[in-house]
Amino acid sequence: MLTKNDILRVLKEDVTKPIFDYELFRFMGLEKSDGDKFAAMLDELEADGKVLKTKKDKYGIPERFNLVSGKIQVTKKGFAFLLMEEAGAEDIFIPASELSTAMDSDTVLVKLTKYPENGRRGEGVVERVIKRAFDTTVGTFEASKGFGFVVADDRRISRDFYIPEKQTKGAESGDKVVVKITKYSEQNRNPEGKIVDILGKAGTNEAEIQSIIRMHGLPESFPKKVLRQADRIDVNISEEDIEGRKDFRKTLTVTIDGSDAKDLDDAISISKLENGNYELGVHIADVSHYVGENSKLDVEALKRSTSVYLVDRVIPMLPKVLSNGICSLNPHEDRLTMSIVMEINDRGKVVKQQIYESIINSDERLTYTDVSDILEEQTEGKDHLKKYDYLKETFIHMRDLAAILRKSREMRGMIDFNFPESKVITDDDGKVINIEIRERRVSNKIIEEFMLKANETIAEYMYWLEIPFVYRVHENPKEEKIAEFNKLIHNFGYNIKGSLDELHPREIQKLLKEVEGKKEEALINKMMLRSLKQAKYSPLNEGHFGLAAEYYCHFTSPIRRYPDLQIHRIIRESLKGRINQTRISDLEAIVANASEQASKQERVAEKAERDTVDLKMAEYMSQFVGESFEGFISSLTSFGMFIQLENTVEGLVRLVDLSDDYYTYDAAKMIYIGENTRKTYHIGDEVIVKVEKVSIKDREIDFTILEHKA
Repeated sequence: MLTKNDILRVLKEDVTKPIFDYELFRFMGLEKSDGDKFAAMLDELEADGKVLKTKKDKYGIPERFNLVSGKIQVTKKGFAFLLMEEAGAEDIFIPASELSTAMDSDTVLVKLTKYPENGRRGEGVVERVIKRAFDTTVGTFEASKGFGFVVADDRRISRDFYIPEKQTKGAESGDKVVVKITKYSEQNRNPEGKIVDILGKAGTNEAEIQSIIRMHGLPESFPKKVLRQADRIDVNISEEDIEGRKDFRKTLTVTIDGSDAKDLDDAISISKLENGNYELGVHIADVSHYVGENSKLDVEALKRSTSVYLVDRVIPMLPKVLSNGICSLNPHEDRLTMSIVMEINDRGKVVKQQIYESIINSDERLTYTDVSDILEEQTEGKDHLKKYDYLKETFIHMRDLAAILRKSREMRGMIDFNFPESKVITDDDGKVINIEIRERRVSNKIIEEFMLKANETIAEYMYWLEIPFVYRVHENPKEEKIAEFNKLIHNFGYNIKGSLDELHPREIQKLLKEVEGKKEEALINKMMLRSLKQAKYSPLNEGHFGLAAEYYCHFTSPIRRYPDLQIHRIIRESLKGRINQTRISDLEAIVANASEQASKQERVAEKAERDTVDLKMAEYMSQFVGESFEGFISSLTSFGMFIQLENTVEGLVRLVDLSDDYYTYDAAKMIYIGENTRKTYHIGDEVIVKVEKVSIKDREIDFTILEHKA
């Protein structure tokens, strides 16, 4: 089966000079039937910058032309980096003056002007933009005589967009608008565009949220053809649907979710066996029964790849008739599921497992708060909890098994970062009512442990079947990143022991336990996380460093994650014995594509979610300008110190606003030192700050220090 890697390998290893496409086709000995596929793959390789097409229509590898291809990452200061895909390769620095027309996330060809040596980055200039990351942007319109301009929300776009008078679409100053880019920025010229949509007045909730949605290219609604297909789905479960399924409808089964959750995709059953082991059933909504491969619903789900949880709304992967309807494991209703039933011993080891196509009827829709209150014996005055008395033994089994599983993971060396997570509470109009720390109580941890165990067990089972699959992988960190981190923590009296090139997660686990409760805990957790690679989806099982797991996948959330939906299909086909060699060849391409798309969209979703939280934090704190709060120094930089408040809101005290002395920043020791007073500021120091200024537009909060409690 022809792949893009086959074409790349031949161009890299066998071809000695640029070559026409028809010559390459013949050179590879391909059949006439491969023609369309070959041409499409060559076009894709060119679009991705892996192959260069010359002005004479010949093809070659960019490196042979002293060029390097990749995506560009532009910083807020204007300069950029070419992100290198090769393991261990340093990103290439590109000065702001050498960007040509390139913008953030564009795929470009870069000519090297300085080669990397002696630990220094290489430098380069953008020779050609191969593929634009986006052709629209969002910003605030300002009218001028005879024209207008738009200041982009994305601060990595340093120049305003010129808008001809005929292309303003009637926008007024202060409107938040969407701009279609018609000309990209050159060295001495601003980019140009035309307004294609007006979102509302800048600063209003809907306009600001819509601007984040548009800036990240998130879908706002489902295409009509997708909705029509969803509406045609039969929500009644027939005898034919049930045939061949394991029937768990008489097994005590419950769901435990947040009180506001509407897409209930996992349910639990548990019992203690006579031999002392536990039998844990994890039952997951069978979305794949309703979303057929290559259907309109499936194509749209792959495009989205994930549900996006913004502060005041959800952009779902699937239409609500599925996500909140027939696929949601609502109580007292028959639901089709995929189940894994595991027998687990007192050391947390799965000694037996069975995977089923199944059907359940959930007995209760429980909330994290209610289950935690019962297990933590906080039931006084909560009469509504009495109806769950019959479940107390079930809850105790859950708690005890979860403790066993967690202890097993801790012994294995799993990493558990202690980050307080923000919970932004809004009213029906999207206005922030409060910001608090999200609870992570006993029931939250129970469900987390059960889902982790199900995901690991499924991944290991499928790995040994040697069938193409979508794994969730977290690669080992780069040695140089850990060495750099080790230097930083040395200033606090800590050290990561052992070989850095074969680091075991247990060493990081030990460090995080050592800093627990210390002033520097927040910083060291944050810096450690930045030193690790990001988890991703992959057709290759490369293990999960953070979980200290040899096998891992995402099986438990097919309503909101596409990889889970895809592997449900593979599991079903495997259970039915339908995977032959032809299907394996097809699946290899399918899982590779799903892995790449889901990893990309996950990053987009994370950025959009983070942007809405930053926006709402700024909006919330704008009402407190002039008021004081207690906090602590969470990090120090050359330009100022960040202060985190008790509710997780973070703001900046600029170095120039420390008026009692001139302060020097010692980057090695991570402290500020007063030149005359010798006064010092350290990570973790307690302070009282005043809210000096808030910019909702820039999502920035400025503090000044009133008292330093050191």
